[in-house]
Amino acid sequence: MNDRLTYEEKKELPDSVFGLPERREYPMPDAAHVRAAEAYFRNCPEALKPQLARAIIAKARKFGVDIKSPTVLSYARE
Repeated sequence: MNDRLTYEEKKELPDSVFGLPERREYPMPDAAHVRAAEAYFRNCPEALKPQLARAIIAKARKFGVDIKSPTVLSYARE
């Protein structure tokens, strides 16, 4: 799977795979999408960054992805 999901693929995903499940944004069903969420983190609304950062860290652990972004890591600690 690449890091682009079709609308239909995204629609089929459970809320639990999204970094922001209430908005169904930042899907992370696999390692490639965890890396994509890290790359697009800067586009997240400021108020939601701590929540998304923690979700990225949790999914990274699950899929064995090493998060390198100091920004994501710092927001995860908030």
